[in-house]
Amino acid sequence: MIRNVVVIGGGITGIQAALDLAGHGIGVHLIEREPSIGGHMAQLDKTFPTNDCSMCILSPKMVDVERHPLIIVHTCSEVERIEGDAGNFIVRIRTSPRYIDKELCNGCGECIQICPVEVYSRFDAGIGVRKAIYKPHSQAVPDIVVRDAEHCIECGLCYDICDRDAVKKEDSATVMEIPASSIIISSGYRVYDTAKKPQFGYLTYPDVVTSLEFERMISASGPTGGMIKRLSEGETPKSILFIQCVGSRDIPLKKDYCSCICCMSAMKNAMLIKEKYPDIEVTICYMDVRAYGKGYEEYYQRAIRAGVRFLRGMPAEVIGHGNEITIRVEDSETGVLEIFNPELIVLSVGLEPAETGELAVCLGVPLENSGFFQALHDKVDTVGTIKPGIYIAGTGAGPKDIPDCVAQGGAAAMRAFIDSVKTGSLDE
Repeated sequence: MIRNVVVIGGGITGIQAALDLAGHGIGVHLIEREPSIGGHMAQLDKTFPTNDCSMCILSPKMVDVERHPLIIVHTCSEVERIEGDAGNFIVRIRTSPRYIDKELCNGCGECIQICPVEVYSRFDAGIGVRKAIYKPHSQAVPDIVVRDAEHCIECGLCYDICDRDAVKKEDSATVMEIPASSIIISSGYRVYDTAKKPQFGYLTYPDVVTSLEFERMISASGPTGGMIKRLSEGETPKSILFIQCVGSRDIPLKKDYCSCICCMSAMKNAMLIKEKYPDIEVTICYMDVRAYGKGYEEYYQRAIRAGVRFLRGMPAEVIGHGNEITIRVEDSETGVLEIFNPELIVLSVGLEPAETGELAVCLGVPLENSGFFQALHDKVDTVGTIKPGIYIAGTGAGPKDIPDCVAQGGAAAMRAFIDSVKTGSLDE
């Protein structure tokens, strides 16, 4: 084998693309900027419309990627430069220092337990904490720690407790160049910065949280152990209000696209609330319910039967008085103005492209007005780009749910496989 395929992004899309390529005998370099592969799917508790455990689906795939002899995983890594053309790319990646010897660390976690420093955990969306030496989550792949040199106070405890001498005092970034016949971009998404909608009181009132924060709260592996709590008082709320389309379908903010997953995600979380806490009043304020996928409309009807109230109307402002919040909503179907005093508000935030600007310049692939990578054709070729040999998949190309991400990752993998065969990248 004299060529490889480089997959940029280690979420569910990149994982599926890597497994499909490796299954066809193609070498893969999977590049992920975070310390673990898995992406946003690893943060979820359940997936719609089946309410299956997210990690029960994802974790075996993560392990398969790590163990496959044809896949090399580069975590804490980012693409720095890309040269060449189809069949003969050179991808330069920079790997940030882990301050850990990857060959010696066995992921036992003793260094994590003894570390005295706590900072907010990005994996837990800021509602949980992690140590200065940490694993993003218990099922991280690779199963090794990373030392956060920025927040480390150099107390030396982790050096002393590690009997394998796996913790490094000094480390530096490394750069390597990878020859590749094709490149797949599965760079993923980030959630909308809700602070740009100050009328909803996010970061002003503690009981206003984003949908991603709520995902970590309701997850059994999350910082609250799956217990739903008010961040102001630590008690279980008696009423929860979901506000849809925060950062989506918002023309003044130039976010005029639908984020695709928000309606179903809110329904899923609402039903999980009803399963755990049947007495909690759950209301979803929406503009339009978009339940378009297989089984999604039936899921919507299940949510109604479970006691979830759907109110067609967009709240104007969240008003706080101490730990009490008030919100007014006009029901656009009846014209009645309703006043709510929910004890917890969940903002269903839209999806934005991950930081794609520099990567787009490196690749020579244009972006849409929304910031997502532009496909060659919206209907005929949704994974191809204007640059031969470079393919896009997953939420880097636009908002989509997990099944669509998996399908598109497989489609991009097969296009890359065909390129490898055509360019003679396999030994005869």
